[in-house]
Amino acid sequence: MEFKEDDIVMCTVKKIEGAAVFVDLEENGEGSIMMSEIAAGRIRNIRDYVSPGKKIVCKILKATKGHIELSLRRVTAKERDEIKEKYEKERNLLSMLKASIKKPEEVFKKIKEVYDAQEFLEDARANPSIIEKFIPKSELAIFSKIFAEKKEKEKIVKKTIAIKSFSPSGVVEVKAILQTPKNVEISYLGSSKFSISSKAKDFKQANTQVLEAIELIKNKSKEKKLFFESDEK
Repeated sequence: MEFKEDDIVMCTVKKIEGAAVFVDLEENGEGSIMMSEIAAGRIRNIRDYVSPGKKIVCKILKATKGHIELSLRRVTAKERDEIKEKYEKERNLLSMLKASIKKPEEVFKKIKEVYDAQEFLEDARANPSIIEKFIPKSELAIFSKIFAEKKEKEKIVKKTIAIKSFSPSGVVEVKAILQTPKNVEISYLGSSKFSISSKAKDFKQANTQVLEAIELIKNKSKEKKLFFESDEK
């Protein structure tokens, strides 16, 4: 695969050496992350962010022949969630292929030449005849059975906000604002921080519901002149 600047990629940490972190890219390739690109500000413990074997989502800063420079801190929450979702779909599809056919890697490669893994899974559920284009007839029955039995798990999107009031009626105001959003669950984390989460069959739907709730809370906080902060970049 040919990489270019600003691509978002899944990586596996290989080693931490001096002022750099070395990683393997999921689509075949190697890269490095300088310490200044791990996180903003001072890093007290590098293993809070990276450790050998850990999967991380990075942004490509520079791609030259034989070397790729990456950033961990420049990846937005949305980009990170989308790549993780894509990676999970690919692993699920490959797992089903390995359990049912003789040449799973070969078929997986052919599918990816035409479809994104998520698109293939969604389209194949709506129109099972699509499967016949990629799976050998002798192995079609076994794969189709596994595919039909494999239920899609609900996707969970969770983000954190901080909301604070300094007025005597601040607690009441905060509670009223947090009761407004629909289709999300809100949990108190302590220190004026709250977790907002949503479940849906589709990641984008769950993510949209959380973002809409955050935007609503943000606007109402502004009206009440309350302090508001979100981890969404």
